[in-house]
Amino acid sequence: MIVLKEIDRNNFFDVIKLKVAEEQSEFVATNLFSLAQAKAFPECVCLAIYHDEVLVGFTMYCIDDDDHEYWIYRLMIDAKYQSKGYGKVAMEKLIERIKEDIQHRVIYISFEPENAWAKQLYEKLGFVEDGRVIDGEVVYKLEY
Repeated sequence: MIVLKEIDRNNFFDVIKLKVAEEQSEFVATNLFSLAQAKAFPECVCLAIYHDEVLVGFTMYCIDDDDHEYWIYRLMIDAKYQSKGYGKVAMEKLIERIKEDIQHRVIYISFEPENAWAKQLYEKLGFVEDGRVIDGEVVYKLEY
């Protein structure tokens, strides 16, 4: 079972040790960078992704300061746990969590156009291209 948990002193060091597969490293910021970013941008929420009691990944989302909408900034599954469906289930749980805020009706996500894995996953979850490219990344949205 996939569960999203807060990051605290008990799992911080394990979270920053997680790594994507080598060929994906150009697509995703490190978890250490993301945690530092969340410290400077307190609207960002970082969560650890667990399969049962095993730490398998990391995600970060927030209400963007520019457009005041939800953005999923990060999703990563450690290389040893990829291709098991954990990323898809983690995204479903994250989307459920965001949808609890009924004042919003859209979630945005962006990714490098070369990241075929991300494109396929996000399209499976119902995200569609919104036509924008920001800092070289294509923007997708999920309206609900």
